[in-house]
Amino acid sequence: MIFYAIVVFSFRVVNGEKFPDGFKFGAATSAYQIEGARNVSDNGANIWDTYTHNHPELIVDGATGDIACDSYHLWMKDIDIAEQLGLDFYRFSISWSRILPTGLTNKVSDDGVEYYNKIINELLRRNIEPLVTMYHFDLPQTLQDLGGWTNPLIVEWFEDYARVLFDLYADRVRTWVTVNEPLIMCDYIYTSGTMAPGILEPTFAPYLCNKYVLLAHATAWRLYDNEYKPRYNGKLSIANNPVWIEPSEPQLKDLAELGRQFGAGRYSHPIYSRTGGWPPSVEKYMEKLSKKEGYSKSRLPEFTYEEIKLIRGTYDYYALNHYTSRLIRPTKPGETAGPWIFYGSSDLDAVLETSPWWPPTAATEVVMYPKGIRRQLEWLQQQYGNISFLITENGCASGTTGQYDFDRIFYMGSYLKEILNAIRKGIKVEGYTAWSLMDNFEWLEGYRTSYGLYQVDFENPMRKRTPRNSAGFYADVIKSRRINFFFNATQINRKDLIFNHRFMKMINQSSSSPPLYNIDIFNFRPLNITSD
Repeated sequence: MIFYAIVVFSFRVVNGEKFPDGFKFGAATSAYQIEGARNVSDNGANIWDTYTHNHPELIVDGATGDIACDSYHLWMKDIDIAEQLGLDFYRFSISWSRILPTGLTNKVSDDGVEYYNKIINELLRRNIEPLVTMYHFDLPQTLQDLGGWTNPLIVEWFEDYARVLFDLYADRVRTWVTVNEPLIMCDYIYTSGTMAPGILEPTFAPYLCNKYVLLAHATAWRLYDNEYKPRYNGKLSIANNPVWIEPSEPQLKDLAELGRQFGAGRYSHPIYSRTGGWPPSVEKYMEKLSKKEGYSKSRLPEFTYEEIKLIRGTYDYYALNHYTSRLIRPTKPGETAGPWIFYGSSDLDAVLETSPWWPPTAATEVVMYPKGIRRQLEWLQQQYGNISFLITENGCASGTTGQYDFDRIFYMGSYLKEILNAIRKGIKVEGYTAWSLMDNFEWLEGYRTSYGLYQVDFENPMRKRTPRNSAGFYADVIKSRRINFFFNATQINRKDLIFNHRFMKMINQSSSSPPLYNIDIFNFRPLNITSD
């Protein structure tokens, strides 16, 4: 039989370097995106249940997470594939409404508690560390009906929820993330009006949400630090997902720095800086803008002295989700800025765009710029000192079909290379998490967009999980602790091998000479494969 395969490869590991001893590799998922079992037992409704059923026209193919990967029933298969990869840890989230069906502590679900107990215990039995995210976009609908993350009472509700989780699982879970990607749940959702809960209110909501997320995180961290850390010695953080921002022209460096503070800074400075509070440049800018708009005080809500003290220092590491980068410039006359954090900011009167040299991925918002992750790490270290980082998400949607996701391999490999470069420069990076362990419900994209190292057959009642080439690549990285671009490619159609030359040029130029690897992906010759 004759198949087409890539035959011209010239790969080289970065100076033969290995990842440092103790560096950990993991993969991630989230509850709503994989669990399904919407109506099983006493599971409460969350905002994505409501949003997908009330607005199917806003989701590709009207998809929902009602079944998703059916991980509520097939959780053992998820752990099987985590073990196949050789993961050091598996990051998953707990559904607030599966544990607390009303959102409050008046009712705790025995079935929900046992479900996560089974996952944690089995992971530990297989020597895989559970890394638990407490909140990943799926707020109980009962709490959203009361204002959700724009209601100051959310701080108290989250503390109560955190106490339940710590009482249940802190004896076995040592690494926690309180809140995942507040830049999405506060800024992007309210400035775009898309994604659950589907509210468009860009004037006040992003900043109220910003403040109360920080207070909720800090209150949970203080609770753990005071009552649980002396017994269990675990660590907590909040997972920020800043888009790395560079100036579109050299003279715009001040605007780029304001953009970084407006994104990463608003969710980091209050926690990681020595002084606490909002980034001074953002505080000053918003006060001036609000006054110009006719408001008596800033739309950015102030912190009290007590709140600044409460939030400052509430971290054990910096959890960084990183996917993509942008160039920033002022808006042109008659031009409207798109929603922050991917397209622009009406408050900054600025547009975010991408370089033509940054290849696209199958996800609209994500383009490939590997230097961005290193520069983001360098900026954060410059701002907040010699803190320790854990990359809690990184990955891309593949534009290829089936198992042959070579674009994802190139994305992961080049970003891992830049993480190694950051480590070589003295930045403390303790681990890397691939998003995602397997295909799942990707929010507005439904099941059209695939981030998984494992392909999931959503037409199969058993949701069969099949390893992609990227799974083999990542398993080899984990085993060897090196970036090795060697894999056996057979039975690949030509369409899946046609990659953008700009992408290859970007990869080769993504660090100092000599390049990591050189690839000629348009050289093919038939391979003679003898079937057994």
